[in-house]
Amino acid sequence: MDLQLQNKVIIVSGGAKGIGEGIVMLLAKEGAIPIIVGRNESDNLKTVNAVKELGGESFQVTAELTDPNASAYAIKTIIKEYGKIDGLVNNAGVNDGVGLETGGYEAFMASLHKNLVHYYLMAHFALPALKKSKGAIVNISSKTAETGQGNTSAYAAANGGRNALTREWAVELLKYGIRVNAIIVAECWTPLYEKWITSLPDPEEKLKSIVAKIPLENRMTTSEEIAAATAFLLSSRSSHTTGQLIHVDGGYVHLDRALANA
Repeated sequence: MDLQLQNKVIIVSGGAKGIGEGIVMLLAKEGAIPIIVGRNESDNLKTVNAVKELGGESFQVTAELTDPNASAYAIKTIIKEYGKIDGLVNNAGVNDGVGLETGGYEAFMASLHKNLVHYYLMAHFALPALKKSKGAIVNISSKTAETGQGNTSAYAAANGGRNALTREWAVELLKYGIRVNAIIVAECWTPLYEKWITSLPDPEEKLKSIVAKIPLENRMTTSEEIAAATAFLLSSRSSHTTGQLIHVDGGYVHLDRALANA
C-alpha cells in the first residue's frame, strides 16, 4: 500500500535509537523526510546518514527536550530549513524508575519533563505549521498507564498524560482537520530494553518469563511493527481515524494471559 507520504516533513522526537529509529527508517522508505530531534548529535547524525545511504533525505536538530525552551528552538529550526511540518511523532522518553517510595518531588517533576511536558510543547509550537498542512500527530505511549508496573509512578503518570492529551487534542483540533492518535507499546525490544534485561541477575530467565506472557507468538514486539502502525496513522490512508489509542502489543494488555500458555 502506498501511504502517500512522499516528501512529507515529519518530526520524530527521540528518533535516533530504538522505536524512534525504527519510525525514522520506515518513514524514509515511504519517501517522507524524517526530522530527528534528540539530545545527542552524534546519534542523530548516525541515523540521518543511515537514511541518506538508502537514498532518502533526513535532517536533525540537537535539542535537550527536558529544557522547556528546546521545543521552540527545534520547531523554529525545522521551519527555517523546510518551511513546513506535515506530521509530528512524540516519542522521546525513558522509563526511569521514579517510584512512590523511592522518588520525591524533584525526581517526579524531572521525569514529567523527560516524558510528558515536551509532548505538549512540541505539539504547541508545531501547531501553526500543522494547521497549514492539516497534518497528523502520533503520540508514542506505554502500557504502564493502564496496567501499572510498580516502582515507576512518574513514568506511569506521564503515559496517562500522553493518553489523555491524545484524546484532548483530537477534540480541540477537529476544526483544523488535524488527526491525533497514540500507539501504546507494551514489551518492545529496543537497546534500552536490552540494557535493562542484561542488568538483571538472570537475564535469560527473565526474558523467557516475559515473552511467555505475550499472547501472540510469545515474542517481543519489534520497533518495525510500531513504526508500521505509526506511519499508517500519519498517512492519509487513516484519514478518518482520530482520538484512538492503538495497542501494538501482541495482545499483551487486553487478552487473557492464560492464552499465552495455551
